[in-house]
Amino acid sequence: MISVAEALSQVIANVNETCAEQVALPDALGRVLAVDIIARLTQPWADVSAMDAYAVRQADVATVPVDLNVIGESPAGGCYDGEVGIGQAVRIFTGAPMPRGADTIIIQEDTKREGDTVKVLETAPAGRFIRPAGLDFKAGEVLIQAGRVMTARDIGLAAAANVPWVQVRRKPRIAIIATGNEVVMPGDDLGDNQIISSNSVMLSATVKAFGGEPLDLGIARDDMASLTRLVQSAKQADMLITIGGASVGDYDLVAQVLGNEGMKLFFSKVAMRPGKPVIFGLLDGTPVMGMPGNPVSVGASSAVFLRPAIEAMLGMKAENTHPDTAKLAHDVGENDQRQEYSRATLSTDENGERVATVFSKQDSAMLAKFAEADCLVIRPPHDPARKAGEIVEIVPLRTGRISL
Repeated sequence: MISVAEALSQVIANVNETCAEQVALPDALGRVLAVDIIARLTQPWADVSAMDAYAVRQADVATVPVDLNVIGESPAGGCYDGEVGIGQAVRIFTGAPMPRGADTIIIQEDTKREGDTVKVLETAPAGRFIRPAGLDFKAGEVLIQAGRVMTARDIGLAAAANVPWVQVRRKPRIAIIATGNEVVMPGDDLGDNQIISSNSVMLSATVKAFGGEPLDLGIARDDMASLTRLVQSAKQADMLITIGGASVGDYDLVAQVLGNEGMKLFFSKVAMRPGKPVIFGLLDGTPVMGMPGNPVSVGASSAVFLRPAIEAMLGMKAENTHPDTAKLAHDVGENDQRQEYSRATLSTDENGERVATVFSKQDSAMLAKFAEADCLVIRPPHDPARKAGEIVEIVPLRTGRISL
């Protein structure tokens, strides 16, 4: 039995980044960038006005009030081709380029217009309300680095930089096999002593949430031929996950079948709760993870191992190198030799700090409580008893990949 840290390091070391694929910019939301996005133009392309105003020479408005001759206008999408001379002004609109000779902006609220004459009522220093060329970005500048999950803001930035297509990582294809004679799919007739295969449905959704593409291969019955057939069909996936059949019962055939198929086994037990009977290996170069059959074990194993594995396959950069933490809402007892992932809810105290309330019952078959949880509270092996208010590390569960 190995530690969680050892198990995770072996998982990460044996998955490969997926290849890049090109998608239209609007389709890149939530995808992981494979190649840096580089600006194809300078924004703004010239010195432009930040206001609806008048472009003038600062020397002409050093003393106010002063009357200036309006010689033209510079609209957004257009420009004034002439040069502003002594005692002159050009009517200018937001986003329009500054005319030659002008070096400051007088907002229209500080003026009074009469025909071709504008009276300037307030002075302004040179450069006031002018956005210099390249203020936002310059052509050739790296705007978004590879490894980032594309947000709506990123897509807007890429569009402004005149980038219509981007290279993103192909979503890892994660094959899923549920096992057991007792398991049926939701909606199927439920016989005596049978249960619904909630695990495979939950795991497919989990894979999607983590950025992968689930391939549900169905349910393998408790016989070698059925399981072997499905395992062989998964060898072209980026990862294979089996659910159930990974323990030590007479009908737990996963390890046997994978061994017969030539899988190189890295570990078969992890010092964690829930999720101890997790197995991991390589089958013809394809990473294989065998998860226990209890729903919470599947969920915890996914949070601890599957998410980092998919993120590694996507080439994602770590956005937060510091562990997530929360204060305990109440005392908890000492832990044993296995690292425990206790289901808990999160709240916020009067100081704005997160507070974790650990459920009193932690049975790994209680899916309703797992769905209610906001996080997993991590209890290291042999962790001593903790008092209310102490800081503990957590694994957040209500985290989405797509954000603004």
